[in-house]
Amino acid sequence: MNLQTLRNTYIKKVDETVKSFLESLDLAPHLQESLDYSYFAGGKRLRPLMLLSMIHAFNHEVEEGLHAAAALELIHTSSLIHDDLPAMDDDDYRRGKKTNHKVFGEATAILAGDSLLLDSFSLICNDERINDDIKIRLICELSECSGANGMVGGQKLDIENEYTKRSITIDELKTIHHHKTGKLLEFALVSGAIISKQSDDVIKTLKEVAYHIGIAYQIKDDILDIIGDESLIGKPVNSDHKNHKDTYVSLVGLEEAKKMLEFHYKNATTLIKTLNIQSGHILELFSIIINRNN
Repeated sequence: MNLQTLRNTYIKKVDETVKSFLESLDLAPHLQESLDYSYFAGGKRLRPLMLLSMIHAFNHEVEEGLHAAAALELIHTSSLIHDDLPAMDDDDYRRGKKTNHKVFGEATAILAGDSLLLDSFSLICNDERINDDIKIRLICELSECSGANGMVGGQKLDIENEYTKRSITIDELKTIHHHKTGKLLEFALVSGAIISKQSDDVIKTLKEVAYHIGIAYQIKDDILDIIGDESLIGKPVNSDHKNHKDTYVSLVGLEEAKKMLEFHYKNATTLIKTLNIQSGHILELFSIIINRNN
C-alpha cells in the first residue's frame, strides 16, 4: 500500500470517526456548527497520517490507530482555534477562510477549542479496538504532548517572548517550537509505536526523530512566511515580520534558515532509518513537510 492509498483509505475513516463522535454529543447548535467549521476546514491531516503511517511501518493493524489519530487532529484543531484568538495571534484568516472567532464570536470559539481538546480523550477511552493498558499509555502521552509540558507550554513561551520584546537565541526559539509544534508530531510517532507494542528504546528514538522533524516543520513555516504564495498558505505573507515575531529567518537570515532546515531534516531521516521498520511512508511524509508550499 503506497502513501496515497493509505491516505485515501484511512484519513476518510478518521474524519468519519470524528463526524460520528461529534454527532453523538448533545451539543448546542452553534457549538456544533463551530466545531464542524474548523475541523472540516480542509487541513492536510498530516499528524493523523503520520500516526497511521507509523503503525503501518511496524506492520501492525492500521485500523487500531483510527481513534488516536482522530483525537490528535481534534487537539490540533483546538490549538488553531485558540491560536487565532485576539488574545493570542489575533488572526482573521486560517486556511483561506475566516477564523472561528470571526464567524462565531470569541466566546463560542473558546468553548469550541475547549471541547475539541477535552473530547479527544473521550475518543481514546471509547476505542474498542485497543486494550485498556494501551489506552492509558496513549492518554498519558497525549496529555504530556498537549499540556503544559508540550504544546500549551510552548505557546506560553512564545507569547511571553512576544510581550517582553527581548532578544532571543536560536536555542530558545528551538525550545519554543519543539514544544509548540514538535510535541504533537511526537505523539503521532510515539503513539503509533505504543499501539504497535514497540519497545522503550524504539520510542526513545522516535522522540529524537520528532524533535528534529518538529524543528524542520517550523523552519519551513518561517520560510513560507517570507517567500510563500499567499493564495496557497491561506494568510498574508510577511505576517510574522510585520508583527515583529522572532523566527528562524529573522534571527539567522533566509539562506542560513534553509541550511538549518536541511540539517534537522537529515537528522530525522537518519534516525528513522536506524529502526528496523518499513520507513518509506514516514520518509515520504518528512519530504512533504520540507517541500510543501502551504
